Parts: sequence; C-alpha cells; structure tokens
Amino acid sequence: MMVALELAGRGLNTADPNPRVGCVLVRDGQLVGSGWHRRTGEDHAEIIALKEAGTAAKGATCYVSLEPCAHTGRTGPCADALVAAGISRVLFAVTDPNTSVRGAGALRLREAGIEVRTGLLEAEARELNPGYFSRWERGRPWVRAKLAASLDGRTALPNRVSQWITSPEARHDGHGWRARSSAVLTGIGTLLADDPRLDARREDLGEICPPARVVVDSKLQTPPGARLFTRPGDIHLLHCAPDDEALRRKAADLSKAGADVRRLAAGSNGRVSLPTVMELLADMEMNEIHVEAGAILCGALLEEKLIDEVVLYTAPVLLGDGGAGLFRLAPFEDMSQRPSFRVLEAGRVGPDVRLILAPAGD
Repeated sequence: MMVALELAGRGLNTADPNPRVGCVLVRDGQLVGSGWHRRTGEDHAEIIALKEAGTAAKGATCYVSLEPCAHTGRTGPCADALVAAGISRVLFAVTDPNTSVRGAGALRLREAGIEVRTGLLEAEARELNPGYFSRWERGRPWVRAKLAASLDGRTALPNRVSQWITSPEARHDGHGWRARSSAVLTGIGTLLADDPRLDARREDLGEICPPARVVVDSKLQTPPGARLFTRPGDIHLLHCAPDDEALRRKAADLSKAGADVRRLAAGSNGRVSLPTVMELLADMEMNEIHVEAGAILCGALLEEKLIDEVVLYTAPVLLGDGGAGLFRLAPFEDMSQRPSFRVLEAGRVGPDVRLILAPAGD
C-alpha cells in the first residue's frame, strides 16, 4: 500500500478534480502491474495496472489507495474491471466519499466473491486528498492560506510594497503549493496593489494542470488589463455589487477579457459572502483552494472558520511599524478569545522558516 500511495502522489498536480489514486497488483509475491491516475478522463489507476499485468492479473491481489469506483462517469467502473480480470483480493486504504461510489465498489467486489479489506494506511490516503474528502464530506474545499511575513509579523511596508519579503527559495516552494491546488484565491485589494499573475511557475515539477484564479471582488473593480488575464487557466470574478447599467458594462468588458463574472450574495459586512464562495467552488469541483491574499480577506476567512491550513514563511528581516499584518481581526477583550494553531511542521526553506499550521480546534 505504501507503493500505491507513492504512485498516487505522482498525480498531485494533474489529477484534479479527481482524487490522486495509485494501484499495485501482486501475484505470488511478485509485482505484476502498477498504475496511477494522471488526469481526469484518462484511465484510473486500477485500469492502468490491469493493462500492465495482462493475464497475470488473474488471481492477483490488488492494493489501491481509494475504493474502486462502481459507476460509469468519464470512464467505466473499475470494480467491474477487477472482477473481469479475475482479481482474488482487493485491499483499499479508504472508502471513497463520493456518493456515487461510497461502499458500492466494495459491495460489487464482494458480490463477485472477491475478498475485500479496507483501512490499511487510511490516514495517509486521506492526507493525500484533503480537498477531495473535504468537498464530499463537508460540502466545501480544503482551504490553505499561504502567508509571507517578516520577524515582526509584517506582510508589507506602510506604502504597501511587499516584493520581496522572503527569499527566491521560499517563493519557489510557494509555487509548488499553487501547482497542487484547484484554484488560487485572492482579494481585490491584493489584485490592485500587486497585479499578480496567480499562476504556478515550477518547470521542475513537469506537467501541471493550471489552477483557476478566483478573485473576491465585491464591487467588481478588477481591471480588464490585469496580468492574471495573460496566463492560462480559468478566471472567476465573484462580486456582490448592485446590478445596474454601469455594472453590466463592466462585467461585459471583463467577460471579453476571459473572466467568468458571477454575482453572489453579500454577507453581513456588505462584502461577498465567503461561505457562499466556498459552496460555489465545491459545486465547481474544486478540491484545494490556495489563498494568497491580504489581511482583510485572510482575517475574514479565519473568522468564518474557513481556513484549514496555513503555510507561513517567515523571513529573518524587520519591516518596522505601520506595515500590514497577517490577519485583520476584531479586537479581543480577553486572551481566551485569541485564535490558536497547532504546528504540523517546521523547517527551513533557504534562509527563511516555513511553518505549516492548522487551527487548534480542528
């Protein structure tokens, strides 16, 4: 199963919106077939492994990191293919949360007389696909906020200059997190201040499925000449501005530039409702959302309990008073109100320190 999980990881940047899945076929103690799911619409891991094994698949044991599917979607059901190949035993790490699959794959295999076991390295299998499980189990994507700050917790100078706080190594590492995500999300403040491209630039990773770009832009202020329109990938502009003739003209110009412009409900603060944003992104089959935004949007996401993970790069520099912070939050009256985090991982990236954190209550 460890080999199957390693194979699944090869689809980290390409399998989306499907889960990353790996499969190994073993017969008489020998590996006879292996595969991993590369891209939506292409063969699933089990099918690739069966094709490699050929007739040697008969009587073999199948180790697969996710329950084999039992329905016809973009491809045929893997459970039926395993039955037809004469597989004698199937071990899968974790049940598929997709309502079209959940339990049905295991049932199909058992009905065909195949021994089925599950739960082997389940935690590792879930960790490989946090967004896929989040989307099916919670109805929203997994949200990862990437932040870069100085030792005194500043993300920019008082004049909003922020390039560059951290090292080239940290920025290179950050693009790896972008590459694995369904979408990179930012706010209109960051877009107007930095004019970011929001794409994943890591040639060393090989093939990458370009992440979508999502801008929370309550008043629809995105300029049609913004740099994000120059890079491949879908662009979604989400606003809650009143519908009038000026707005319709602006939306038409942005649509011509290549954006999908959507009007969503406003929250109590008059800005786009962030829970509604996450529901929309889940409906669009987005699994992992990579947030690169300023203190206002990051603070709002934190207050709405929509951040699942924080990747924080801290540079050994000071930016002084008056600079922007990491999260803009309402004042606290008591220390018990302060949000807290668990440190999942700590290490160095070039001269900087990288912390991976999760909200303490999760």
